[in-house]
Amino acid sequence: MVALIDEIRAMAASIGAQLKEKKGVFTLSLVVAERKAFLSRRKLEYVARFRVDEASRELHFTEMLKESGSGVSSGPDDAAPGFGFKAGTYKTGAGPREGSIVEQSAYFGRQYDYRFDWGALRGWMEQAARNAGYGFTYHVAAIP
Repeated sequence: MVALIDEIRAMAASIGAQLKEKKGVFTLSLVVAERKAFLSRRKLEYVARFRVDEASRELHFTEMLKESGSGVSSGPDDAAPGFGFKAGTYKTGAGPREGSIVEQSAYFGRQYDYRFDWGALRGWMEQAARNAGYGFTYHVAAIP
């Protein structure tokens, strides 16, 4: 397991992602888009969580997009005028999220414009697990 985690740490560092561990569950996070405007900020973050099960030699994996923001409200789509906070989370659907996506930001009335290939990152994690002798299991919901 140590070699697998070291390889994942190296990959996370190479793409500028953070990798943290808490109670055996690892969290890899990476900001994929950010928008700043007058006294407000919006951030779209990719979050992958995984756990290595030594008994069954499996890497259990899940992923999601997390959108958050804070600052001055800017329009009718916001809950109230003035200062506020609005957050949302987008989880993958019935299966893994594939390819590049562009999410629209209703808060600013513009689009987040970025390219991030979830399929490639997930494929790399699966290949790293298999190379280390572990199976790979994708979970839509939380990791067991």
